[in-house]
Amino acid sequence: MVRVGISVEGTTEEKFIKQVLAPYFIDKNIYLTPISLGGDVNIDKVSAELKKMANSFDHVTTFYDFYGFKGVSEDETKTSLENKILNRVHESIRTKLTPFIQKYEFEGLLFSCPESMGLVLKSDRITQWAQDILAQFNGNPESINNSPQTAPSKRLIASTHYRKTTHGPKIAKEMGIDKIRVKCAGFNTWLTQLEALTT
Repeated sequence: MVRVGISVEGTTEEKFIKQVLAPYFIDKNIYLTPISLGGDVNIDKVSAELKKMANSFDHVTTFYDFYGFKGVSEDETKTSLENKILNRVHESIRTKLTPFIQKYEFEGLLFSCPESMGLVLKSDRITQWAQDILAQFNGNPESINNSPQTAPSKRLIASTHYRKTTHGPKIAKEMGIDKIRVKCAGFNTWLTQLEALTT
């Protein structure tokens, strides 16, 4: 059994881990526990949180939105931000840390299956709307872009009755982790790294 603590941004991500991701990993003998950072994600706050968490778990990881990370430079990337997290924590816990930043945010994952989105939000129109957006980004949910107007959550809130903490985890549960893994390479790589903890 491997106990993994996941530092998450807030309530939506915490529910997603508890309701969808943790049950998926139990069969793999990996037990995931989300711990909310309470928003305002920045490198100093993250490094302090991970130091605390490292004492309570066999391994620690993160699940933050790139879009929501504070204090990033214009040329920052998902990879450079993950490296910053790894380099900022105390060297004694680096071997038990897998930093992960979701590009661009959690809601991007929900576009992996427009049918599931339409089913949970009870609208065929929303299914077609999500399919059209996905087509604009060559079928890659993780490419749906990073701006105050066009980030995945902003699109959902502007065009549907989407409520983050209620609908987000429900849509993810409806589509299932395997569908997300097929569409979202970055997310899939993270899960593959966690699965390797038992080998």
